[in-house]
Order: sequence, then structure tokens, then C-alpha cells
Amino acid sequence: SACRGLASLTVGGMEPDTEVLLQEARESIEAARTYRRELQQRLKGLHLARQQIKESAALTRDVLEQHFNDLKGTLRKLLDERLVSLLQEVDAIEQDSIKPLDECQKLIEQGVNTADELVREGENAIHGATGENSDKLCSFTKKALHIQLDSLPEVPTLVDVPCLSAQMDDSLLTIVKSEIFKHGTVASRPPVQIEELNEKPGSILVRWCKVDDDFIPQDYRLQYCKSNSSHFEDVYVGSETEFIVLHIDPNVDYQFRVCARGDGRQEWSPWSVSQIGRTTLVPHEWAPGFDGYSLSSRRNIALRNDSQPGGVLYSRAPTYYCGQTLTFRIETVGPVDKRDSIGVCVEQQNGCDSLQRDKAVCVSTNGAVFVNGKEMTNQLPAVTSGSAVTFDMEAVNLGPSNNNEGGNFKLRVTISSNNREVVFDWVLDQRCGSLYFGCSFSYPGWKVLVF
Repeated sequence: SACRGLASLTVGGMEPDTEVLLQEARESIEAARTYRRELQQRLKGLHLARQQIKESAALTRDVLEQHFNDLKGTLRKLLDERLVSLLQEVDAIEQDSIKPLDECQKLIEQGVNTADELVREGENAIHGATGENSDKLCSFTKKALHIQLDSLPEVPTLVDVPCLSAQMDDSLLTIVKSEIFKHGTVASRPPVQIEELNEKPGSILVRWCKVDDDFIPQDYRLQYCKSNSSHFEDVYVGSETEFIVLHIDPNVDYQFRVCARGDGRQEWSPWSVSQIGRTTLVPHEWAPGFDGYSLSSRRNIALRNDSQPGGVLYSRAPTYYCGQTLTFRIETVGPVDKRDSIGVCVEQQNGCDSLQRDKAVCVSTNGAVFVNGKEMTNQLPAVTSGSAVTFDMEAVNLGPSNNNEGGNFKLRVTISSNNREVVFDWVLDQRCGSLYFGCSFSYPGWKVLVF
């Protein structure tokens, strides 16, 4: 600034231009303020980064401690149960083995008592025997002859009876130790992150990507919730890396997070960092109160009912804009009629039975494509249950046309269905900022979701 100020000095050594210096000072002050704001913004970013690290570290500690405490409790319970089982097995073997010994002991004790009694009787008989009185001795001799004094019960040897012991496989500790040391991992960041949130009418397109090159994903799991709620709910599980979340209220913040399951694994990875998104675009809705069609509570699903009046069911308002993707998903199908149509138009025309008319482009249920009422040579596959028909448009030229097509506004239209697409230019006689969408079915059973 000083150099620029000196440049304003005159050759004769006049004073510098005060206004120039003031202006340069103001510019320097404004530049300093802008620089300060940028630095403060970066300080805020650093604070958020530090906060995320500390909060995630604290949460990870809590998760680890809780998990290992639960694991220790479970292992202790399993070990106690196993110990009780083994002790019961010892008790059963002991009881079964002691029972025959008790019976043998009882038999031997009975023999000992019999022998003691016989000895006493014999001794009494001998001491009382005389030449004239030998009756007791004779009686004892007869009794002794009836007792089998040479019959002894068999007592099992020590090798024939159980000798209990416990065998513990020391390899279990090695295996458990090895598994425990491998159990659990700490990741500095999740293997997948949300890459992009794009607002759609009444919906948000969520895209995510893998950030860990060594991670091989098999499935992804997307959850969302309103920002003022902590209750996340699943909205998608599958192998795709993008998904349109429907039923999003306009101008309301939503949180999104994603995780993945590795190839051949059962457990899910840690969640990605939550991202906040919102849509400012009002949802596409069918116009209510039209005979022949029943609408869902959110008015994004139309069902052709059994009522006789038909015609074209239009959108409630012209909510489709160039640059957006408009999708019709066929939920259920009914009988086909060549006048059936799904598409967009410049204006509503009551009384028409189809969008196969001027100022409209549409697809019939048999796959025929109509532009301003004229059928194109190129066709799409016939519409079936689950089919998604998408319309993409972009302006080609906005000024007066120099060709012979007679229009001054041209839209490049791409209609896709079942991995096929048709691309053409739609010439209109005037510029239109937004378009209506509509559908017509001659027979009941058709159900269409628009988003």
C-alpha cells in the first residue's frame, strides 16, 4: 500500500493524494476483516474436528469397556455352567461306583456277624461240654455244618474300581488367548463415507463411497432421521452406492449415515460421519379430487380405480423443472390400452383422455414414445410392475430459431426405462420454466409413484 501511495506523489514533491491513501487503507482494513473471518471459520472447523475426535474416542472407550465387561460376564457364566456340569458328572460316577461297594460291604458285615455269633456259640459249647452232657456241642456242630464258612464274597481290586481324575486341555487357553488378542479392532475412520447429498422434490439423493482401499464391501446400510431426533431408521440395505430417500419434508434438516458389511462377514462396519441435508423443493403431488384415481396420503401415489370416468390425472402444480430427474415407478399394472400415457406437458388440458397430444411428451404402457402427439420410431420396453420411467430435460436454445422447425424454445429430452433410453429434441413455441406431469390409464389396477 505504501508503494502504491508513493506512486501518487508528483514530480515536484507534492503531498500524496489523501483520498487514494484513505481508499487503500479502507481496502486493507476490509481485506484484513475478510482474512480474519476466514481464519475464524477455519478455527471453527478445527474445533469441530477436535470435538469429533474427542467425542468419538470417548464413545469408543465406552463401547469397548461395555463389550468386554459383557464378554467377561458371559465367559464367567459359561465357565461356571461348565464347572457345575463337570461336578455333577463326578457326583454321578461316584454314586454309581460306591453303590456296589456298599452292597458288598453289607454282605461282608453280615458274614462277620454270623461268624462272631458262631464263634461265641462254639466257645460256649466247648466250655460246657462234659462226658454226660454233649447236647450243646452236638447242636453247634450241626449248625456249623449248615453255614458255608468257606464262601467268601469277591472284593474288587483297586484297578477294577474307578479312580476319578480331571483332564484339562491346556490348548484351550492358547486358543482362547489367541482369539482374545484378535478380538475387536479400533478404526481411526469408517470404511465408507457419505459423498454427496442432492436435493430432489420431496426427497434427497444420497451418494456414498468407499474410502478404505483394503475394504471389500458386500452390502451397504443407509439410515436417516430428522436432526432434532436421535432415532435413526433403516431406509436402504443393498449393494448400490446411491439411494433416493423419499418422504422428505421441505426445509427440514435430516441426518444421514451409512455403514458397510465386508465380503463374507456378518457384522456391520462402524457408521460414517453423519451428514446433514435438506431439500427446499416441494414434493411432486398428484392433483386430488379427480374421478377415476385414488391417491395416497402424501399424494405421490396414484391408483386407477374402478370408476368409469378416466382422462388425464395431472400434477397439483407445475413442479418439474429442467435439470431435474422426474421418475415414475410402476407399483402395480392393469390391462393395457394404446392410449395409456405417462409423461409431462406444458399445460393442463381438461377433457383429453391421454397425454398423446400437442405440448406434451409421454410414454405409453407398451413402450411407444409420443412427442406433441406424434409417435416416434424409437421405442422403449413395455412397462411392467416395478419399472421406473425417468424424464431428464435441459434447454438447448433460448432465442429465436433459425431453422424450419417453427419453434423458439427447444428442450433436449431423455426418457429411460429398463436400461434403454430415447433422446430427442422437443420444440415448443414459447419458453416454459416449469412443467406439469401426468398419467392416463383406461383400465383399473395401475398404480404409479412419482418422485
